[in-house]
Amino acid sequence: MAEEETGQERTEEATPRRLERAREEGQVPRSRELNTAVILLTGSGSLIAFGGSMSDRLLEVARSSFQLRRGDIFDSGYMAGHLVDSMGWALAGLAPMFIALTVAALAAPAALGGWMFSAKPMLPRFERLDPLAGLQRMFSVRSLVELLKAIAKLLVVGGATLLLLWSLRGDVLAMAHEPFLPAVSHAVSLIVWSALILSASTLLIAAVDVPFQLFDHAGKLRMTMQQVRDEMKESEGRPEVKSRIRQLQRQFAKARMMNAVPTADVIITNPTHYAVALRYDVHRAGAPLLVAKGADLVAMRIREVAQGAGVPVVSSPRLARAIFHTTELEQEIPSALYLAVAQVLAYVFHLRSWRGGAGAAPKLPDEFDIPEGMDQPRAR
Repeated sequence: MAEEETGQERTEEATPRRLERAREEGQVPRSRELNTAVILLTGSGSLIAFGGSMSDRLLEVARSSFQLRRGDIFDSGYMAGHLVDSMGWALAGLAPMFIALTVAALAAPAALGGWMFSAKPMLPRFERLDPLAGLQRMFSVRSLVELLKAIAKLLVVGGATLLLLWSLRGDVLAMAHEPFLPAVSHAVSLIVWSALILSASTLLIAAVDVPFQLFDHAGKLRMTMQQVRDEMKESEGRPEVKSRIRQLQRQFAKARMMNAVPTADVIITNPTHYAVALRYDVHRAGAPLLVAKGADLVAMRIREVAQGAGVPVVSSPRLARAIFHTTELEQEIPSALYLAVAQVLAYVFHLRSWRGGAGAAPKLPDEFDIPEGMDQPRAR
């Protein structure tokens, strides 16, 4: 449908989501030829494997049915019970073959498309009643392939039958000179083994049909570029929605960061382009934490909040840039900056004491020991 609307060709492989939806709708690769070949081989193989025990059990059922007493024949109760018993004995004899066929019928489809349980294929679809669509299906490439498969099956199985009859002509003619019971046993053996050989010939058709079904299934599920893009939008979210979510997340993070500025011990600035806020807990083992950072307008806002809360603001361009580029929010500063930050914190704590009337006025060092390159943006 999308191909008709957009004019695009279905050039893209089906995405995992497309394959999952197709499976939910019952669209999985299936090969009737593979199912037929497996069931026929299983049935003929079961006759060879279990034929002796099944014939003995059925012969016993027939023998018991012809050895009834005259009085029992006119007893409806006895005959009903005998019928039930005979059916039970017969089913018990045929059970191995029935079980083998059931397993084959379940395993053959699972070998190609896996087991799938979906009620959607059974739902009525009114488009199937469209006569035009029916004519299109009748003269489609798939119908041509089915016709060729039918002809190929006729040729393969028919050819195998002729070759088998020709190879067994001596055995068939020899049975005319054998006693009755050996001839019957010989005939049954020839029939069973012939069925196995003819069943094996259907594997040639299945060997061609399975790759075609896989190719045809993949072709039906191919997608246009527009369908792939639409699916990505559905699974990952539309770009405008994701952009709005990211914008709200940034706003919330910025608000939390600004609320943490008044809890900082010092604000280190560039002095105009960068601002970082550090907090040091003397009761907690560890280095100072970065509780806020920003550039340009955000840096200006951090300075305004700090000044309003009475947090000391220290100007140290290289140190501010180094902390800004090397440390993330709520992380400890790197060990290479311990000495420089310790000097700043010592200045701030002495400043508080001096303002409280204790000691002399502190002096901030003119230079800090900043390792080369730490005050530069890191390569991503």
